[in-house]
Amino acid sequence: MGSGKTTIGPPLAKELGYKFIDQDELIEKHYNMSIGEVFARFGESQFRETEHNVLTEVVNEDNLVISTGGGAPCFLNNMTFMNDHGIAVYLKAEPETLMNRLQKQTDHRPLLKGKTNAELLQFIIDKLAERESYYLKAKLVIQTDQMEVEKIIGNLALLLSQD
Repeated sequence: MGSGKTTIGPPLAKELGYKFIDQDELIEKHYNMSIGEVFARFGESQFRETEHNVLTEVVNEDNLVISTGGGAPCFLNNMTFMNDHGIAVYLKAEPETLMNRLQKQTDHRPLLKGKTNAELLQFIIDKLAERESYYLKAKLVIQTDQMEVEKIIGNLALLLSQD
């Protein structure tokens, strides 16, 4: 959350001449409900299975940039799957940077709703502690703190075109 997947994904795909897919949007269309509603109605286990199924369904398409949910790499061996079938990228940012990006979005994100800045920062620190070992298995790790969106896109486009 807040790493820049949604901000960077579509223009990166355009730069590369690829199609952009947002995994969460596909899940919302499949269930005709929001991610929060899917989680609440079906539970985390089914949600994680659906995330995995979306990955396996699109893997045979060429020239895609896929934005996954923040938890997707951490379940059902998804990070290995993504690295085996493409180039997984971790858009890494420090907890304070993520907090600054997310502060204005807390009302739109169920997991963040009602959190004070201190609670938000602690939530981010806890989630990173839980998930970063998976994220660091990505083939590319890009530190995004203090980097303009255009520079991130340019760097990624260059790195991905060399692979």
